[in-house]
Amino acid sequence: MQAVAAALEALFLDGNIARDAVYIADGGVPKLVRAVTRRADEITGFGEARLWSETTRVDLRVAEVPAPRPGDRIEIEGEAFLVQGEPVRDRERLVWTVGLRPA
Repeated sequence: MQAVAAALEALFLDGNIARDAVYIADGGVPKLVRAVTRRADEITGFGEARLWSETTRVDLRVAEVPAPRPGDRIEIEGEAFLVQGEPVRDRERLVWTVGLRPA
């Protein structure tokens, strides 16, 4: 487990992979964190139709953001987002994957 934690730490510190972000829990104070952003397209089936949509997700370290909730705010490089849906932790319980929508 320590090897996984060390590898994740290196990824979150790498300026090519992670970015500085400001996390603000609903009703809380701003906190500087590191975030790995993913802006993948998503295709969702609905009956016979296939719907395409842009998504924004970020990975956050559990050590920095212990309990993200829908409605919390995150600002990345001047863009503001709100947490949407329930965050999901990875298998090792070290990283949250959080869906975002523009604020």
